Amino acid sequence: MGLNPEDSRECATLRTLPGDSARQILWRFADRQAPSLKRLVRAARTVARQRVRALVKQGARTEHEWTEQKAGLLQAFDEFGIWDLLLEPRDGGFVEGPKNLALALALFELAWVDAGAAATCLAHWLALAPVYLRGTPEQRQTYLRRLAPRPPHQRWRGAFCLTEPLPYAGADAGPLGGKVRVAEWPQGGEPLLEVDKCGRFITNMAFANLVVAAVDSGDSQIRGSCLVLLEEHDPGVFDRGRPSRTLIPQLASTQDPAFRLRVPARRIVGGYHVRDGAIVPRYDHRELVEAVYRRTRILVGLMTAAKLLSAVEPIIRYQRRRFRGSETAQPGSPLYELGLQWQQDALHRLVDIWAAGEASASLGFAAARLFDELDPLEGEMDRIFSAEGMHGPAAVRAIERCHKEALDGLQSGLECDQPMVRFVLLNALADVLSPACKLWNTGHGAAMMREAVSLLGGAGVSEDCPGFLGHKWMDAQLEAIFEGPEAVQRRQLSLTMTRELFLAQFHHWTAEMRRIAAERPGTGACTLATAMQLWLWTLNYLQKATDAHGTPLYHRMRQGVTFPLADALCWLLAARYLILDVMELVAKAPADPELAGVADFFTDLCHVQSARAAGEVGRICSQLLFGYKAHPAWQPDARETCTGEELLEMESSIPGMAEIAATAQPPKAGPCARFEGLEPFVRLRNRLDACLTGAHLAKDRAAESLKRVVIPETPDYESGS
Repeated sequence: MGLNPEDSRECATLRTLPGDSARQILWRFADRQAPSLKRLVRAARTVARQRVRALVKQGARTEHEWTEQKAGLLQAFDEFGIWDLLLEPRDGGFVEGPKNLALALALFELAWVDAGAAATCLAHWLALAPVYLRGTPEQRQTYLRRLAPRPPHQRWRGAFCLTEPLPYAGADAGPLGGKVRVAEWPQGGEPLLEVDKCGRFITNMAFANLVVAAVDSGDSQIRGSCLVLLEEHDPGVFDRGRPSRTLIPQLASTQDPAFRLRVPARRIVGGYHVRDGAIVPRYDHRELVEAVYRRTRILVGLMTAAKLLSAVEPIIRYQRRRFRGSETAQPGSPLYELGLQWQQDALHRLVDIWAAGEASASLGFAAARLFDELDPLEGEMDRIFSAEGMHGPAAVRAIERCHKEALDGLQSGLECDQPMVRFVLLNALADVLSPACKLWNTGHGAAMMREAVSLLGGAGVSEDCPGFLGHKWMDAQLEAIFEGPEAVQRRQLSLTMTRELFLAQFHHWTAEMRRIAAERPGTGACTLATAMQLWLWTLNYLQKATDAHGTPLYHRMRQGVTFPLADALCWLLAARYLILDVMELVAKAPADPELAGVADFFTDLCHVQSARAAGEVGRICSQLLFGYKAHPAWQPDARETCTGEELLEMESSIPGMAEIAATAQPPKAGPCARFEGLEPFVRLRNRLDACLTGAHLAKDRAAESLKRVVIPETPDYESGS
């Protein structure tokens, strides 16, 4: 048996940090509407690394109030078109068609410098997204066109008001305290509504002139909940409230508003019907919030990914310069040239941070591209149902038929181009990727940001921390709970990851990773494939198994089972999408000699991340399978047949020990555990452990590359380039 060539190769020749040419290939916008997306990236980067950086440098984050200084952000967003991303190019936008990847790229660039600037844009897009996705033609005409208005019209600046003072709705869109009532209903005319809503932690409230508020019915003339569009000059009370005393992110405006306004019923997002003398909104607030959140959760996850990747260069610079100027660090010495990078631990920890950042970015951008593909299909579905008059049960039956066709196609290996079939396949995947991206990127990402800060020592928690990493570490905590904390995402995943259509696709991914392993073994794809098999076996087992008391294990109320399995799946997804991105880079690298070393280095990052994912999956699955079994106990009637192994081993040197062992109680809780039916799991787990071969060799190579990579003299967060 020979040595794998990947394990024996020298470290990658990573000359410089990856630039735009590599990123465009990795995230698939090198050819896809390339000029528009590249122009957008340049615009967002200019705003972030010039305007936003200057505000943070000047200490604008240190106060809760919205100031004239902070308001300069809005002018920058206007000037560079960042507000207008939901528009078509003919109306002043950047990208024609679906906007998910465009929004993701812009927010990634802003979050590279500060989460407050990114949150300001995100809150604005949140307010307009319900209109963009489900609004009536009149609402789209009124509100989207005025994102880039012509004089004398005022530009809309939006806020999304869902969260309320306790005990009412939070990010999980729970019970609403805000109410909507019919104030007037003229004979044959349009109803006039009274909206009463208090908000909590609402971003952009210092300047928003358009608010989308979630409210529930307050009288019998309105059925159910809805989202309502509120304008600044509507009659009544439009109280912006006081600034919220949040710790993060203080570059944004966050306030606790209150509204009591009268608005026409046409402001109900998506419109309404009148049935039996009552107003029936076409969409309740949960439908609309989920339609928006399943897309914007991805953006929040990418905000954390940007933080991790932005940390690489400042950490390298700090590590190398740590001892320069001291008497013991003379030019040319390892201490002077490498500083802390002379120690392997500092390099290995940075490799882990970098790998996590790349994996989270790969997962996030893959999810954004998925929704760009899904959105037109969703519109096509609506048109088909409308043309054929399918509503309610008829529409449900049509979707069920598509599910069956999609499953048949997956099992036979044949692809189907029928829009409805393609829709149900992508929709099943979207229902998993959206919460997975939010959960893993922000949860694990926040933990890795703490690791990044720790690599800077005391400088990491200072106000002038390199790369603003101290601020980013704090902001990452907010991103972990924004649009629903970890428990909300895990609860959704525990439902969607067990659906037949997703699992059928997941099964194909295992074979896909085996094929990649044969082509590029250094990616760790074989390790990941085995981990995927282990996870799937564990899920199938737990769905049918019971614990030691006979209680079913996989149940929505047994979150000690379902939540860890959701976490394990997220590790697999992030590693898979990183491998797929790197394979794209490998395929394009021969056309650009500068990318060859980048591709080799990223291959090692893949292996590191795949091994880490496999370790987490193995740990979680083993704990779940064995942790709910009762440990066997010593039986009184079998006492004389139980011998102490330790005593028997001593018999050769101390005669008589075997006789004592025959009647001695072994010094442990009971016999070693053996469970029938788990042999396949044990074999898979053993194979998984063996598949980890080469992982630390890959980490050593990646660490060695970090010693040699050339970084700019001027930090990227200082240059404004």
